[in-house]
Amino acid sequence: MFDEINPAPPLLLHVDLNSCFATIEQQSRPLLRDRPVAVVNRRTTKTAIITASYEAKRFGVKTGMKYADAKLLCPDLVALESDPPKYRWVYRRLKAILGEYSPEARMKSIDEGVVDLSVATTEMRARGAEVIGWEVKQRLKEEIGEYMRCNVGIGTNRFLAKTAAGMNKPDGLTMVDAGSLRAMYETLELKDLTGIAGGYSRRLRQVGIATPLEFLDADEATLERIVFRGKPGRDWYRRLRGWEVDTDEHALQTVGRQFVLDERGLSHEEVLRRYHGLVEDVAAKLRAQSVWAHGVRVYAKTYHVGRWQQYVRVERAFHDEMTLFGLVRELTRELPLPAYEIGVSCYGLVSTPDEQLLLFGDEDKTEAVTGAIDAINTVYGAHMVHSADTTGLSGRMARKIPFGSVRYL
Repeated sequence: MFDEINPAPPLLLHVDLNSCFATIEQQSRPLLRDRPVAVVNRRTTKTAIITASYEAKRFGVKTGMKYADAKLLCPDLVALESDPPKYRWVYRRLKAILGEYSPEARMKSIDEGVVDLSVATTEMRARGAEVIGWEVKQRLKEEIGEYMRCNVGIGTNRFLAKTAAGMNKPDGLTMVDAGSLRAMYETLELKDLTGIAGGYSRRLRQVGIATPLEFLDADEATLERIVFRGKPGRDWYRRLRGWEVDTDEHALQTVGRQFVLDERGLSHEEVLRRYHGLVEDVAAKLRAQSVWAHGVRVYAKTYHVGRWQQYVRVERAFHDEMTLFGLVRELTRELPLPAYEIGVSCYGLVSTPDEQLLLFGDEDKTEAVTGAIDAINTVYGAHMVHSADTTGLSGRMARKIPFGSVRYL
């Protein structure tokens, strides 16, 4: 069965907001429409571009580029600091719109969503995926803003729907079925296929596979035994033909956050304050996912030593700020300064705390206090209640919007 291209009608929609943060800013600030715009975490010359508008992209401005370099390419570039509450509002509105079409409508990230019409009502499926795709695009403009644009890709599996959403940008709609699959692959390069990075691309080329169409025509044994060396080869053989092999769920392995220091030459005390700011966010993330951690890693990028890191694993799981900061403080006693970037991550995650925790009376008090703080911060905004030690840092250490995940939105 899997040797054939999937003949089923395409019922998976992948919705991708175009230049999400930059477009949202242009929507909310009409004077910026049709002008080159970049969204950054902080307006400094060393900051990196988070998102660039299509007007900026025409000058060669790209995500991840230093703002100073982007200004050389585009002197009229307008830089705006990110506004997470605004982006979360758009995310929630888009999520609500997509949810009206199928019980299996999920946001993959803050700017991407997938709608599975195969489990929608008979009446909804009868309307056709392409009609629904155009309707989603129109509702985006009517219910969120007339300047909002998105690409919609329609396919028989998640991979093809996402691939199709990457075509005809911006503001396009592309449907791929059994009859148009080969024609689509003819227009693409291997680097256009999600999941085929440098290593896999080199392996494919080593066996004479240089294009997506040659990838499609490769035999399953070659992919499984030589290129991918195992089950991934079999998955790719089926994925390329439109059969579903991907799932939405991925186990959470670590929870962390990093921060590029806002000043050079900070004292150990000031750097520790910023570590404390990271700890507040990481602990809140652990609790938001209802997980506890057994380990913590701290790292720093320093001017003289390079990358520096320390680990510790403890028997008693935790997800409260006090315990986490105590561990971080001990790990950073020998922190080599000056540094320009710091980070904290927790690992050894478990979904239930150790039974021994229930034997300690203080544990219930800690859970009650952190629960109350989380409730207040959820309603009134992140860092409404925080440690006295981190007072004044919220503006400098604004929480970032996660890409590729909706765990903390």
